[in-house]
Amino acid sequence: MASLTPLAFAALGLLAEGPAHPYEMFQTMTHRRDGRNVKVRPGTLYHQVGRLVELGLAEVVGTDREGNRPERTTYAITESGWTVLHDGLVGMLADPADEYPVFHLALAEVENLPLAEAVDALDRRVHALERQRDEADEILDVVRGKDLPERYWLDVSYVRAMLTAQIEWLRATTERLRNGAVPWTDPVLPDTTTSSKEHTR
Repeated sequence: MASLTPLAFAALGLLAEGPAHPYEMFQTMTHRRDGRNVKVRPGTLYHQVGRLVELGLAEVVGTDREGNRPERTTYAITESGWTVLHDGLVGMLADPADEYPVFHLALAEVENLPLAEAVDALDRRVHALERQRDEADEILDVVRGKDLPERYWLDVSYVRAMLTAQIEWLRATTERLRNGAVPWTDPVLPDTTTSSKEHTR
């Protein structure tokens, strides 16, 4: 079985809730702000649903037309789709994946920045993460107001917890950088003027 893209897997999860047509799925994903987890675009979603059908994970269960609007095809998850969804979820939950966040790479190379620039960049990251946490709080307020069971928004509470942990670590680390607790030697940049003159000789 071919591996699924994150968007295809999310679409399979939506079809597990009940038959739907791609535009309806797109509206639902937009309303739920699923863009936090996968890149959601209408054309790509239509393509991924078609891919699910090719793989036998979804099937056409009907078509309908409203007025002069284009005909809409409704899809449903198949038994094979349920199996793939189940096994995929268990695997993703249980097995840590090899991921390569760019921030980890940046931290590994941060000594190549002057201290002041490193601290300033980390401060700006804190502010950006705080805005993301505010957005997570807004989403939590909405879902709690709808009395949705917590199992439907565990991802949001997880994201908020991870954002809080990152913010706390960054604040503590930038404070240690500012007070000299982390020894730092600013990089010596090459003399590009000298290098240029030597190159022209």
